[in-house]
Amino acid sequence: MKVLLVFAHPEQRSLNAALRDVAIKELETQGHEVRVSDLYADSWKPHVDRADFPLLTQDARFIPVAASKDAFAADSLTEDVRAEIEKLLWADILILQFPLWWFSMPAILKGWVDRVFAYGFAYGVGEHSDKRWGDRYGEGTLAGRRAMLIVTAGGWEEHYAARGVNGPIDDLLFPINHGILYYPGYDVLPPFVVYRVDRLDEADFEPIARHLRERMRTLATTPPIPYRQQNGGDYLIPSMQLRPDLGDPGATGVALHVDGGEASRAKRDEVAYG
Repeated sequence: MKVLLVFAHPEQRSLNAALRDVAIKELETQGHEVRVSDLYADSWKPHVDRADFPLLTQDARFIPVAASKDAFAADSLTEDVRAEIEKLLWADILILQFPLWWFSMPAILKGWVDRVFAYGFAYGVGEHSDKRWGDRYGEGTLAGRRAMLIVTAGGWEEHYAARGVNGPIDDLLFPINHGILYYPGYDVLPPFVVYRVDRLDEADFEPIARHLRERMRTLATTPPIPYRQQNGGDYLIPSMQLRPDLGDPGATGVALHVDGGEASRAKRDEVAYG
């Protein structure tokens, strides 16, 4: 398989960097081809602006969505963005690795998504009618590929549990797993989450590394999170509301968008130490 790992941590001596190296070594040992986009090391430009769209005239109003659409159609996106799109099309599996900062990904990684997931590539794809609402949420350019997250968190596992003060980790990662990865078609695997990372010592690292190696060995066979496909009949078009006969009675929130609700939610692969 071909694996693209997008890495977002500013310190090469960090736990994240050590986990990255474990993942890459195991993948290569298994015979997979690996490419890495190290965003901090590459000084990735993290924001969208007019400079991203060379064909946009100075007197034109800057509308990012329209500019992205025109630039992708004309193959005039900047070289750095085109290179990342080529990597995504090359890869069978995408791994996003990052520390959980303020309940989300670091800004540099969000900026990578903002710039690389162009209109006509990752969104704005497919027929829009009274029967379909585009090729998204289980369909799209990246359908047939797999993706997963490797995430580190400073808080305790209990803090991210169903009744934890931080909110369930599934809910916090939903905008990334469902809204960024599943949206353009990826089959999204359960994340690999490491908790209490600020309290880890060297003795704690090997059990985590061993667990990560196992995840890398099972990338092709791990069942994805069973998100509902938008155009599979579960949603009413064009309102995009889940059919009233689906989901647990009285349930709300992100669990509704996993086929079968809480009872059949794919088990996360989380690691708690400390």
